[in-house]
Amino acid sequence: MIDYIMQNLWQMWAVVAVICLILELTAGDFFIICFAIGAVGAAIDAGLFGSGIYTQLFVFVVITLLSLFYVRPFAKRYLHKGEDKRISNADALLGRQGRVVETIVAGGFGRVQIDGDIWKAVTRGEADIPEGSNVTVIDRESTIITVKL
Repeated sequence: MIDYIMQNLWQMWAVVAVICLILELTAGDFFIICFAIGAVGAAIDAGLFGSGIYTQLFVFVVITLLSLFYVRPFAKRYLHKGEDKRISNADALLGRQGRVVETIVAGGFGRVQIDGDIWKAVTRGEADIPEGSNVTVIDRESTIITVKL
């Protein structure tokens, strides 16, 4: 049995490659696919050249590392282009309109409702902003937004 496995070790590497590809589908970060590429390299080495297990492991490690440093950055850049420019979380509030639900005192705080969420707000102006006024978000500091009329 051991002789059969050692003679057909390329099949084991192929199974490892397929498992890594399936795992990559769940992650999508192009990390596990580098191991699949290394396993394919080791399978080719085992099938075509019939080299020993240590040589196959060496080929697996080298090709996996090369994939991590060269293939992964290229794949991320090519397949995820434009995603880094998306605004998310509180940064998406800049420029949005809201309604004052608690008077914003000049030099103090108040509350502004934007899309159902209530935010602590300040104003840079000298005058209070009364409840019910519509305001625009111009800045944010942590969870406190700065608004203007």
